[in-house]
Amino acid sequence: MKSAVFFVICSCFTSLLLAQQPTDTTFVDTNYREDQFYFALTYNLIGNMPNDLKQSGFSSGIHFGVIRDMPINERRNRAIGIGLGLSANSYNQNVLISEDSGGNFNYQIIDESEISIKRNKFTTYTLEMPLQYRWRTSTAKEYKFWRIYTGIKVGYVFYNSSKFKGSIEEVKLTHIDDFNALQYGLTLSAGYSTWNLHIYYGLNPIFKDTAQLDGKAIDVNSIKIGLMFYVL
Repeated sequence: MKSAVFFVICSCFTSLLLAQQPTDTTFVDTNYREDQFYFALTYNLIGNMPNDLKQSGFSSGIHFGVIRDMPINERRNRAIGIGLGLSANSYNQNVLISEDSGGNFNYQIIDESEISIKRNKFTTYTLEMPLQYRWRTSTAKEYKFWRIYTGIKVGYVFYNSSKFKGSIEEVKLTHIDDFNALQYGLTLSAGYSTWNLHIYYGLNPIFKDTAQLDGKAIDVNSIKIGLMFYVL
C-alpha cells in the first residue's frame, strides 16, 4: 500500500516538474526564403556630364517591388533573386528642355546670369526588373544577418516629364521621345539587418543620341546611391 502511495506521489511530482519546464514551440521552416519585398530611397547623380552641365538641389529616387528568392544551396544562405518593381527618379540640373512648333525637342544649358532658376528637373517612371546573386548569413531562426546582394537591374521607362520654373515662361513637357525607354545597370546592396547601402550604376545613357547639346549627344548615365530596406 505504501509503495502504491509513493508511486502515485512520485508520478504527480514528476508530472508537475515536466509541466513547469519551458517548451519550444517555435516552428522552424527549413525551406525558408529571405527578403521577398524591397523599398529604397536614393540620391540620384548624373554621370559622364559635359563641362557646362551641372546638378543642383536634391535629386531623389523611390523604388519598391517584390523579389522571388530562390536558394541554390542546402544551407540556403546563397540564392538567386528575380523581381519586379516600380521606381520614380528625378534629376535637378541646368539643361532646359523645350519643344518647338514642329514637335522637336531642344536642349540648352541655362545661362543663370540671364535666367534665374527656381526649379528645373526631369523625371522618369520605370518598371524595373532586378536579377540578383544573394549571399547572407541568415538561418531558419535568425532574422538579423549580414547580406551582400549583387546583380543587374533592367528598367522600362513608361513615362517621363520635364519641368522648368524660373524668370521666363514656365515649361512643362511629357512623353519626351529622346529618353531611352530601356535602362539597365549594375546593382549592389550590402548591410546588416534593416540598414543596407544600395548602389546602382547605369550602363547605358539616359537619353538617345537625338538629344544633343551644341551638336553633341548628351551621353549621360544614372548613378544612384541610397538605402535599401528588405522585408520578408
